[in-house]
Amino acid sequence: MMQRLRTLAYGALTCLGRQTVSGILTASGQQFKDWSAAYRLFSENRIDIDKLFEISQKEVIQELTEGQILVALMDDTILKKTGKKVFGTSWRRDPLGPPFQTNFIWGQRFLQLSLALPSKEGLSQSRGIPVDFHHCPTAQKPGKKASVEDIKQYKEASKQLNLSIQGVERLKKLRQSLDDQGAEERELYLSVDGSFTNSNVLKNLPDRVTIIGRIRKDTRLHKIPEKANHIGRKRVYGERIPTPEEIRKSDDIQWQQVKGWAAGREHTFNVKIVKDLRWESAGGKHNLQLVVIRPLRYRLTKSSKLLYKAPAYLICTDNNLDIEKLLQAYLWRWEIEVNFRDEKTLLGSGKAQVRNEQSSANIPGFIAAIYSYLLIAAHKTYRKTNRNKLIPRPKWYPRKENQRLSTGEIINLLRSQLWSKALGCGSFSGFVKRELETRSRKNYAPALSSAICYMRN
Repeated sequence: MMQRLRTLAYGALTCLGRQTVSGILTASGQQFKDWSAAYRLFSENRIDIDKLFEISQKEVIQELTEGQILVALMDDTILKKTGKKVFGTSWRRDPLGPPFQTNFIWGQRFLQLSLALPSKEGLSQSRGIPVDFHHCPTAQKPGKKASVEDIKQYKEASKQLNLSIQGVERLKKLRQSLDDQGAEERELYLSVDGSFTNSNVLKNLPDRVTIIGRIRKDTRLHKIPEKANHIGRKRVYGERIPTPEEIRKSDDIQWQQVKGWAAGREHTFNVKIVKDLRWESAGGKHNLQLVVIRPLRYRLTKSSKLLYKAPAYLICTDNNLDIEKLLQAYLWRWEIEVNFRDEKTLLGSGKAQVRNEQSSANIPGFIAAIYSYLLIAAHKTYRKTNRNKLIPRPKWYPRKENQRLSTGEIINLLRSQLWSKALGCGSFSGFVKRELETRSRKNYAPALSSAICYMRN
């Protein structure tokens, strides 16, 4: 079984066509063998996806130094489907739709947790390594003729299948798994967007987990109440403070300059910090610090006018967390969006034509697991390798110094190594040197064995 799983993993990474199960089998040279065993591998739960992710968790922890914080990234995504009988599918709001029109797509909803793996200590870029990929379907609404008992069960199932509730459960499982991997003394910092900064998450956070999340500009926050000697119930919330938007516009609090790595280079951000706060509607008894980030200006081109990004308002459940680490942990959250793009476009997550409950959840999870293995292997192999020693990038690619390898380039390197081994050619020097020249024109014809290894998606 492990040999078959290994074959499917290589087939998923080298598949050039549609990333269905049959396409993966064809890429691995299994098209003339019985394919039913590969389907049963997923449909009958013969592999434990959580065990595959435990390997990724262990590798990330080993790569982190004592000075680097352990940051988790959590978000949900939708895998588009066309079949109406695929398990867990329903109509969902399209996140890529325009703001003036709500569009709907038919698909499955998955929740992913990734761990940030920085390239070095201090301010640096980071890769998001997937460590959990969980199917989160919604409860099926009963028909008009449903009984009272059916409606009651539907309401109860809707509460249990709430995305935030499932996110907390997966977070607890990740925290326990990290403890088993030997990281019980490390604090886990969770970076999320506004959809997970709510009462379901904040009031049910597991121990040794600090959340860094985005909030609305009109959020109502309160100071911690002062100690009083009067008789009666102890106060939980103190005086109400201005909204985050009002704090941003006010001159009462001075801006501070903080450096952070984002968009491929180091930036200087202006922030305002307010500590010792509580959020009445969602935060419970958590002591929070509020971080207001001034809009960052940029230019699309050197000659274009200045444009500004939207301001950001963050809360953190750790009052003593250093502002530079807090800001960097939130900036790394973008890496989970990169994960989603790579899983869908490069590895074909959700393309498999299966529809039963086990297969529809296990195959996307398997794709996410081998994707995490690929990123970890590339981090270990190429972190100290000069780009000039690798296959040169195409001429139309922009040349930037110290630019990390993209996932497409990593997959291309893997394919070149596998195919060169199969073809018996270990060098690619013939592809970048002129082999055939004429007197009239200095053209060259690259070797076929080298050219085929240069294939890209």
